[in-house]
Amino acid sequence: MKREFTAVYQKLGKHVVAWIEEVPGVNTQGRTTKEARENLKEALQLVLETNRSLAKGRGVDSRRESIQVVIPA
Repeated sequence: MKREFTAVYQKLGKHVVAWIEEVPGVNTQGRTTKEARENLKEALQLVLETNRSLAKGRGVDSRRESIQVVIPA
């Protein structure tokens, strides 16, 4: 499954900090934008996998479904 998120990059001194706008807590840094991008992809993947794993372990009475929302630009 492919999803799209908004990556934000900001130059801070000798590094580039980066975060995912839609997912709090997904942030990283790198020496270059390219390095920050790769680190950000890995961080996002780890957070999404962890969240899914935690949600599955919360009991048998839970139900999962996909939802779609439109976010104004």
